[in-house]
Amino acid sequence: MTLIKSISGIRGTIGGGAGEGLNPLDIVKFTSAYATLIRKTCTVKSNKIVVGRDARISGEMVKNVVVGTLMGMGWDVVDIDLASTPTTELAVTMEGASGGIILTASHNPKQWNALKLLNEKGEFLNKEEGNEVLRIAEAEEFDFAEVDKLGSYRKDLTYNQKHIDSVLALDLVDVEAIRKADFRVAIDCVNSVGGIILPQLLEQLGVKHVEKLYCEPTGNFQHNPEPLEKNLGDIMNLMKGGKADVAFVVDPDVDRLAMICEDGKMYGEEYTLVTVADYVLKHTPGNTVSNLSSTRALRDVTRKYGQEYSASAVGEVNVTTKMKEVGAVIGGEGNGGVIYPASHYGRDALVGIALFLSHLAHEGKKVSELRATYPAYFMAKNRVDLTPDTDVDAILAKVKEIYKNEEINDIDGVKIDFPDKWVHLRKSNTEPIIRVYSEAATPEAAEEIGQQIMKVIEDLAK
Repeated sequence: MTLIKSISGIRGTIGGGAGEGLNPLDIVKFTSAYATLIRKTCTVKSNKIVVGRDARISGEMVKNVVVGTLMGMGWDVVDIDLASTPTTELAVTMEGASGGIILTASHNPKQWNALKLLNEKGEFLNKEEGNEVLRIAEAEEFDFAEVDKLGSYRKDLTYNQKHIDSVLALDLVDVEAIRKADFRVAIDCVNSVGGIILPQLLEQLGVKHVEKLYCEPTGNFQHNPEPLEKNLGDIMNLMKGGKADVAFVVDPDVDRLAMICEDGKMYGEEYTLVTVADYVLKHTPGNTVSNLSSTRALRDVTRKYGQEYSASAVGEVNVTTKMKEVGAVIGGEGNGGVIYPASHYGRDALVGIALFLSHLAHEGKKVSELRATYPAYFMAKNRVDLTPDTDVDAILAKVKEIYKNEEINDIDGVKIDFPDKWVHLRKSNTEPIIRVYSEAATPEAAEEIGQQIMKVIEDLAK
């Protein structure tokens, strides 16, 4: 059993004793702590909190505990039930609510669930707020409402359509061009809420031919739910049969978007954001942001339009903070997370799909041909396992010193930018390891530079 308490939310496996996993007692404690924080910090005059969930088997149980707890804390609950993470984020602002809780463990397997906590803007709590929730929970500093001040409950299942309406209303979403292109699209929604909302979105975008794989929202994920190539053999084989022009794959809460070309090859999750950014920058001059572990291709595309690219620390809240700081028109993360401020400050696969199809319709190319127009980079992901008594910070400081003649960014670990490649070193907050991400023009060069720096770390650790 596992329970992970972090500033970005509370996640754990279902079952076991109190404090061992994400169980009813723990759910009550953290929901109460969140409700207490929001009562103190919220500036909107609303007594509402929105609750949405993905299709996990444990979703109904977790939701019932969360809803009852919020009502017990005196909050009025708007239950939007089966809904994606971006749908729930949008529902917070559309409702004028004080906050929201999304019940999803994102790409984790079915035995996991999590509470993802939102502020009044429908955005994730920042580091200070997240730490305060953990502190309140630990101290059990919460008071439940008296009987006359208990919260109310309302179920509202209109938000999937409201989310789709907001996507269709975006200036750069060209429904007419998509309809005329007569695309054939395949989707793999890994038996979660994408199976409800993506077919509706595609139909309203004018896509008449949709091949559906794993669209029943049962929570019994038919494959590992992280949208990586090694998990997507079924949809890749479907595409090799020539059944569609493009395939879209989402994770259980629909904030990450992977794509597959018409020939059954992966488009590359790092290139979801790159491609959407190319389309947005073509029509809207402005800056871009991604995190330090994302592909250099976004920087290249941004500079092609004479605009500025900035890197943020890893984590969605860090990306959105940097985007606001530099006035970015598009940003996100290399794991297929597209953040388009014209819609909202949250990763949103629906926005990604609508902008990508608009771009594809305008370009008139096959998906593989479109992919070939972008700079080719390859990434390697490794890790160095250390002992618990290793001073990881000291090792990172020494690595920084060794490579001081290269371009260094240390806002999140150490990133070394060489002229033709880069390496990003990040320490884990939960175990004695350093994650090593590297990127270069060939898979071999990416692996080679990663291994070279891993050898440096191992020598320093001795």
